[in-house]
Amino acid sequence: MTVYNSQQIIGQLEKRKGGYFFLKIDADLVNELPNKRQTRFLCTLEKKVTFQCGLNHLGDGNFFIILSAKNLETVQKQLGDAIDFELREDPNPLGVEMPEILDVLLEQDENLKAIFESLTTGKKRNVIHQIIKIKDVDKQIQKSIRLIHESTKPRPKKTD
Repeated sequence: MTVYNSQQIIGQLEKRKGGYFFLKIDADLVNELPNKRQTRFLCTLEKKVTFQCGLNHLGDGNFFIILSAKNLETVQKQLGDAIDFELREDPNPLGVEMPEILDVLLEQDENLKAIFESLTTGKKRNVIHQIIKIKDVDKQIQKSIRLIHESTKPRPKKTD
């Protein structure tokens, strides 16, 4: 498992690009990884807080990972501060934990499981992120079924 340790100044994207706090990840490092830019990571800040993340394009050929304000607050850092961090390849190919409800649902419905397995990892992550926000179990099940079926449909084309 690849591990990368570094220290860097916390940056912030322009407001028109989201205004996220970030750490820059050089393209040279990304190109050495087996899955290149598709690699998911466990990022540890200041040896105190660990979170799952992926790479985003910076626009200059390099990449970045987003730092949440909550995580920065936990390690008592802010924009412009130097921060120690560690990136470790996430052993979970999805990069998120599979909710128990979805796991059970897929075990019980072979057709739904086949559809879910045919989705890209990004679409699978999207389904998971949307259902973990829901507290009611019945609503989680209904939304899971709907999202999985909708994920196979092509996106509507934008019209001006």
